[in-house]
Amino acid sequence: MLVKDIMSRDVVTVGLDDTLALVKEIFDHSKFHHLLALEKGELLGVVSDRDLFKALSPNLGTNVETYKDAATLNKRVHQIMSRKPKILRDDATVDDAIDLFNQHAVSCIPILSQDDRLVGILSWRDILRNLRPQP
Repeated sequence: MLVKDIMSRDVVTVGLDDTLALVKEIFDHSKFHHLLALEKGELLGVVSDRDLFKALSPNLGTNVETYKDAATLNKRVHQIMSRKPKILRDDATVDDAIDLFNQHAVSCIPILSQDDRLVGILSWRDILRNLRPQP
């Protein structure tokens, strides 16, 4: 089976200078856990919901929130993203993806076409979901 058969094609991207406020807004209103950071169409990084959680103050939205806590929302994507993401081409196999997940501490794999266009994203959940036939 190829990764293009099971990857998510609906990919949400952000720019390097987008704020964490925007990233938080996207994650708060969606069911996915990764955003891909692009500049001029080139994939430069990945931001996970865990990256965001670590970057924001735990006091946000509480009665002890300070100006400094709120200012964490002004940080930029490039300050927290994982750079040089591990990628696969759309003709890679699911076994290739499993090997990549096992070799590196990543929770998603951006999928690129042969001409380096972003065409999808693969998570370990996509693989698990496709291990069993759906009833």
